[in-house]
Amino acid sequence: MTAELVRLAAWLQAAGCTPVAMESTGVYWRPVYNLLEPLFILLGVKAQHINAGPGRKTAVKDAEWIAELLRHGLLRGGFMPAKPQRQRRELSRHRATLVQDRARVINRVPAVCAEANIKLASVVTDIRGVSARALREALIAGPQDVAALADLARGRLRPKRARLEAALPGAFTPHHSVLLTEYFSQMDYLDAAIDRVSEVIAQSLAAEQEAIALLDTMPGVSQRTAEILPAESGTDMTRFPRAKHLASWAGLCPGNYDSGGKRLSGKPRKGSRW
Repeated sequence: MTAELVRLAAWLQAAGCTPVAMESTGVYWRPVYNLLEPLFILLGVKAQHINAGPGRKTAVKDAEWIAELLRHGLLRGGFMPAKPQRQRRELSRHRATLVQDRARVINRVPAVCAEANIKLASVVTDIRGVSARALREALIAGPQDVAALADLARGRLRPKRARLEAALPGAFTPHHSVLLTEYFSQMDYLDAAIDRVSEVIAQSLAAEQEAIALLDTMPGVSQRTAEILPAESGTDMTRFPRAKHLASWAGLCPGNYDSGGKRLSGKPRKGSRW
């Protein structure tokens, strides 16, 4: 509870503590970090860096061990960006989750059509396009003549009307109509949500437009990726002594594990999926 965290902060201040170390596991550290950040020098330490070895393990013993290591200057805090960057991270990651959710919904639509013996996916490549939307609305509306349905094709799909007529006959029922209506409603909502979050991200990155423009010139980096990179690593590269340190932080460089003069493994560590 927040009241307990306030008592913790008061106790630390009364004890004259300046640096405070905590184990940054999962999301449990975030409420503590948010409240203590303005008052102390905080170190979020990875669990594998503070293992106390085999023996009895309790939360109290872990706290005592962290305090002992901190007292001797043996702890090194992980990279913790400033609060504005952390907020941009949350926004960009939320947008990525929304895009994944939309992709899952989109993939369900051909499955429903296939269950109704309508092979729409073999002809229509973009089920979110103008032609696909018109076909979907006509199918949901009720029984339609196949030729009339195929005549709804527009643009590049227009020359494929003969294939559409072969793909559209099926056993489309009101049950399938309900499912398609739900899926496309979800798609519309997710499209609107992605647009809203993208607008907020663009506003938060207004001061980083020069860096984003430079990143966008790199092969393989789109505008969307160029927005994600500053949110994850920031634009202040002084925290990384060399480019190799940035690659290591991202988990993109080989590992180094040798013993007895033999190189045993070069497997890279698992980096953040974001």
